[in-house]
Amino acid sequence: MRWTIKPKPVESKIAHLQEVLGVNKIIATLLAQRGIETFADAKTFFRPSLAQLHDPFLMKDMDKAVARIECAIAENQNIMVYGDYDVDGTTAVSLVASYLKSYYPQIATYIPDRYAEGYGVSYQGIDYAQDNDVSLIIALDCGIKAIDKVTYAKEKGIDFIICDHHRPGNELPNAVAVLDPKRKDCNYPYDELSGCGVGFKLIQALGKNKGETIADFIPYLDLVATSIAADIVPITGENRILAHYGLKVINTDPRPGIKAFTQNLKKKELTITDVVFQIAPKINAAGRIKHGNHAVDLLSETNPANAIQFAAEINNYNTARKELDKQITTEALEQIQNNNEEEQLTTVVYNPEWHKGVIGIVASRLTEHYYRPTLVFTKSGNRLAASARSVKGFDVYQALELCSEFIEQFGGHKYAAGLTLLPEQYEAFKAKFEAVVAETIDKRLLVPEITVDLKISLSDIDAKFMRLLKQFGPFGPQNMHPVFMSENLRDTGYGKCVGEEDKHLRFTAVQTSSNPIVGIGFGLGKKMAVIENKNLFSCAYVIGENEWQGNVSLQLLVKDIK
Repeated sequence: MRWTIKPKPVESKIAHLQEVLGVNKIIATLLAQRGIETFADAKTFFRPSLAQLHDPFLMKDMDKAVARIECAIAENQNIMVYGDYDVDGTTAVSLVASYLKSYYPQIATYIPDRYAEGYGVSYQGIDYAQDNDVSLIIALDCGIKAIDKVTYAKEKGIDFIICDHHRPGNELPNAVAVLDPKRKDCNYPYDELSGCGVGFKLIQALGKNKGETIADFIPYLDLVATSIAADIVPITGENRILAHYGLKVINTDPRPGIKAFTQNLKKKELTITDVVFQIAPKINAAGRIKHGNHAVDLLSETNPANAIQFAAEINNYNTARKELDKQITTEALEQIQNNNEEEQLTTVVYNPEWHKGVIGIVASRLTEHYYRPTLVFTKSGNRLAASARSVKGFDVYQALELCSEFIEQFGGHKYAAGLTLLPEQYEAFKAKFEAVVAETIDKRLLVPEITVDLKISLSDIDAKFMRLLKQFGPFGPQNMHPVFMSENLRDTGYGKCVGEEDKHLRFTAVQTSSNPIVGIGFGLGKKMAVIENKNLFSCAYVIGENEWQGNVSLQLLVKDIK
């Protein structure tokens, strides 16, 4: 791993923050690294306020979207809320549908089948809308590239409102309204909302026209925070405010569907990380293994007993998902070794039998293993479908654009994308993707990087310091947990490998004149030799808390040791 220490901000900025905030130099430096330079900046950062949310009508086409929905309601038209089968899509559908149903009954929901219909807006979904006399479809977390589908719907007398957050192509769908802050002609002040976040702005706008205030929308923020966590969008600006208040709802009064997942977790307060690892995979498992409708049913359910039953079913899907992704990852690693492709700059693997619902997870696992841009293909009808994942700093979406001659369709983000192609194009695509990456990637990006915020001493770590650090959250992209580095550490002699196959490393570190502190390094069992015999070592880590039998102690969550 490469350890890169962030540049230190200008000393005068650090000194100013120390003075106006009354904090120590470490905290002031961390704030300055995050672009916080004044007392007002710090107040906004440490005290996120719902009053700081932008007026939803600043989003291009919001007035048209609201007018069309109000017209549909006034004329007793049937409305269908349509969304993708992942966490962002299912939370968005649950949010918009449950809000509309609170004052208008003629609302249907629709999640496409991952296997029969694939990602995004489908002809099958539009036909279903026509069969059920739907005249307006609100598409969430998808639709920005559904040019032909929206035209098809229009020919059937069905209007579309698109609520998306993916990058548009050169042409926008011919919808009544296209809400997407990434539109070039949209001047909305924040363009990193999740799909559910765009849906939230829509209901906020509808509510504003009805005289509702932001306080009326707080109960929906558990869904928004879950989508922000799961979709790995930046936790800055509006997302940070929505995540902050959404976590409060999750920790105090979540909807029954989310409570069914959280009530057995043994943590006093859940963080974004807990949502990413404890809640999101379960919601996702419904669409991966069975159908995304199960997730919408769970998240929309108001009866706690029913929610517990739905959650139990989804937990079973999640168990099946874990077994599948473990098996497929093993098979994919064998394929790479058998084809002598370990030295390539990309990973592209294919097996027609692999389960389409878990290839995204497998792509992430392979990226962790070989640390290079990765695509995992399987058979989907008469085509091949793939999930793409990338490494930090490399835009896989852009790389796919350069291979578009071999691709039928693709969409996604810088670090994660999906695509389909014809079977006969697979080998040509695979060769082209390797060539494109070889030509465009900075080779340093193929070595995992740990970005260290600051070098500190273990004696700097205490309960007061931890209290201040926690206020930097919620953590996520562009506002990550501060990573620290300490040098000249020794293990007290009790370091050992722990866990299945001795995968993990646990030790107690001391530094001159410091109190001992436990360090746990997941996946770092092989580094035991570095700390043996009380050797001096350096450590890159995040400061965490360990809860055990009601007691909370500080610990180092170790990223690497040297």
